Amino acid sequence: MCDRAVKGAAMTGVSELTAHLGYLMRSVSNAVSHEFARKIAGEAVTVAEWVMLRSLYDETEMAPSVLAAKMGMTRGAISKLADRLIAKRLVERRENPADKRGHSLSLSLAGAQKVRAIAALADTNDADFFAVMSNAERAELRALLEALIARHGLSAAPLD
Repeated sequence: MCDRAVKGAAMTGVSELTAHLGYLMRSVSNAVSHEFARKIAGEAVTVAEWVMLRSLYDETEMAPSVLAAKMGMTRGAISKLADRLIAKRLVERRENPADKRGHSLSLSLAGAQKVRAIAALADTNDADFFAVMSNAERAELRALLEALIARHGLSAAPLD
């Protein structure tokens, strides 16, 4: 686009990218998420795999359909993710004796250990990134984000 067209766009009321809260939130989210992804790369899991592992951590077992709803993913995507984690021996699949088509997913012992290791990395990542804010600012940011999540009825895990 030539200089004249750029000036013309500005004069017609086209907002700057940084005028959008979503753009600013995405900038922050990308920075903290990319650093976290870099940190967990040494654990041989992706962020999506981490979210699944953490979702299973507090449960004895969970049906894939329940996990899909909790994570905001399709059952097919959950199945592929589960297959990868089963191959890594971090998740186990158990047949349902009452329904041969049904099964449940649970963490293996190695999976539970992996969750504890990655949770420590997640805690460190947050502490490092948000250290530039005071405790009061972090609490205010958390409250604002939680209010937005509640008011928009958001429940899917952010995976990308």
